[in-house]
Amino acid sequence: MSSTVHSVRPGAERAAASFSSLPIQPATVAALTEMGITEPTPIQAAALPVLLDGRDVIGQARTGSGKTLAFVIPALEVLDPRQPAVQVLVLTPTRELAVQIDGVLQQAAAGRRVSSTLIFGGRPAGTQIAALRRGAQIVIGTPGRVLDLLKQGELRLDRVRFLVLDEADEMLDRGFAPDVERILARTPRERQTALFSATVPAWVSDTAAHHLRRPVTVAIDPDPEDAAPIPHVAYDLPTDDKVGALRELLDLRGDGSIIVFGRTKHGVKKLAHQLERDGYPVGALQGNLSQNARDRVMEQFRAGEVQILVATNVAARGLDITSVDQVINLELPESPELLTHRVGRTGRMGREGRAITLLAPTDAAKWRDLSRGLGRRIPRAPWPGAAVAAGQVDPPVVRQAAATGTLTRSTRPEPRPTRALVARPVATPPVERRSEPARRQVPAAAPGRTPTTIVCSACGQRAEVPFQPDPTRPVYCDDCHRSRRHRHGAGRRS
Repeated sequence: MSSTVHSVRPGAERAAASFSSLPIQPATVAALTEMGITEPTPIQAAALPVLLDGRDVIGQARTGSGKTLAFVIPALEVLDPRQPAVQVLVLTPTRELAVQIDGVLQQAAAGRRVSSTLIFGGRPAGTQIAALRRGAQIVIGTPGRVLDLLKQGELRLDRVRFLVLDEADEMLDRGFAPDVERILARTPRERQTALFSATVPAWVSDTAAHHLRRPVTVAIDPDPEDAAPIPHVAYDLPTDDKVGALRELLDLRGDGSIIVFGRTKHGVKKLAHQLERDGYPVGALQGNLSQNARDRVMEQFRAGEVQILVATNVAARGLDITSVDQVINLELPESPELLTHRVGRTGRMGREGRAITLLAPTDAAKWRDLSRGLGRRIPRAPWPGAAVAAGQVDPPVVRQAAATGTLTRSTRPEPRPTRALVARPVATPPVERRSEPARRQVPAAAPGRTPTTIVCSACGQRAEVPFQPDPTRPVYCDDCHRSRRHRHGAGRRS
């Protein structure tokens, strides 16, 4: 197969201005209207004319840009409803993404006689095999179970007309690549193939050249007015106590949803249990959960019943959760592409979002490697306290530096007017958290001791304290100190 690559970008002559201008069936246009979709997004406008022409496509666009519908529509158009055989195969890296794609497919195919089935692990294979025997025409699945059913002879792909690799950079990476190669070998060479992803490194295009015929590369770079405002700052913590900093951020959360990314299944499970014990509305998403448990967590998170989702990279890919206000990287991912996908869970479809990466001293080397691979600079600064990091206190110097990408280790929050810190008796005794460093009590000033001026780790304002602070621990003004004691005590009682 030729490796010639053609590029199409927004504004190209062939871009579709509307769905009605495309050669698609009236039933498809009616279904889109019923879905409340009247105009194509940039990736749809650029990719659909090429795909409907029968060309192979490598599609790249940021998360939340409408890539799923860009391949679902041509999949429905190429389908022969009279043929009871698998004609469309969509491969995805996760079960959650497969379910999500199927949901879009069912809406777009409303009122039409289309038979589809989901094929992935975690559920009994019997029902999936039964659907194939009944003549499923579209299969959406993960490589492991798809390959299993191929080997058992229950799945045949010799009549596939249209094949999609969603999240192509992961599907062609070392983990999935061997299974994907074996699956592709069972499909006809003359099939039409589409690859879609938020990130398409050069090696993906090189690898894809072996599986595609003269592919057209459709790369969508959002216009400044279309791009979601996603401030992303990496904060250097003075110690390795990331969980303590995370708790401070969660204490200041608003009403929106938050995804906290960990690295391992065990670590995510342990952290979720810790936060749940402390009274936080948290759920966990990691690969060891049963499919029913994973579905339940995602339903609760989408519905807002669970506000905080602690997850491995299984939640970094493709999940369409439009209401995520903030992403917190507690642990660093393995690659720059995964970092891009994680951050892409917030700020979707033009909504505002915020991303924070917490860096312990031991993360320095790995962060340098990730930053080099990103191709862009993420502002980095010393930990300014949770209120500043969470955006509740936004000193002009931090706001300006974050907007221009010039926030550096030397950037400090602007000094606030000094206010006196007065010791007052606290009715409720403090409750210690297991993983959080003990907070200093605020004693009455000792006779003859000179007060020390500090910058409050929570609100960023200057205050005086009657002791010499430990530079490795947060220190708070009187108001923030009392507020934290009250919140922590209420959280433990609830």
